[in-house]
Amino acid sequence: MSGPEEAEGRHARSDGREAAGLGQEALFAEPRGARRAPARRVVLLTGPSGSGKTSMVRRLGLPVLALDDFYRDGDEPGLPHRFGIVDWDDPGSWDAGRALDALERLCREGEADVPVYDIPTSRRTGTVHLSVGTAPVVLAEGIFAADLVAACRERSLLADAICLQRPAAVTFTFRLLRDLAEARKPPHVLVRRGLGLARAEPALRQRWTSLGCRPLAPADAEAAVRALL
Repeated sequence: MSGPEEAEGRHARSDGREAAGLGQEALFAEPRGARRAPARRVVLLTGPSGSGKTSMVRRLGLPVLALDDFYRDGDEPGLPHRFGIVDWDDPGSWDAGRALDALERLCREGEADVPVYDIPTSRRTGTVHLSVGTAPVVLAEGIFAADLVAACRERSLLADAICLQRPAAVTFTFRLLRDLAEARKPPHVLVRRGLGLARAEPALRQRWTSLGCRPLAPADAEAAVRALL
């Protein structure tokens, strides 16, 4: 039969082990508010309208979040205007917060509900559930992608940020042919807008690179993304 001293010793040893266990558990516990590393990361892809972003995305075959779907409705108060219409090339016409939230859900959870935007009518027409499966990289493509570089880096989501560059005459031609084929706006508006965008292109590139995107030709950009896979 054990005496009280021995029982007390057993309790002391047991309490010591439990305390040690609790200490170890506390040591390796995730701090409150800490974020775990995302299962996948994002490549932000921007460039002038007509620079080949959509074509490159199709060739890569990776999950893509179309940032144009986060435009605000055309009748929303306070939208910026230019060329007699809403200035869809101004970041104020776009919902950056909602786009960032969707990107974070895709990177951390692998799925998100995202809006569907109809450009000819300038409004959101519904919602679609996007799942990226086991892909290690998500592409986020659009002219406002550079506006998300800092926030994605801060949230540990960023794999790369790329600005596609082509000669301005090439982007003007591709943009006009696409917009006419899709009847995005009346032809005279598309021509006037296209000429204005061609003049503004150098300043846009400078802005995108200052926000953290690196300028690459389409072929070099595609190779850079494939190197992440």
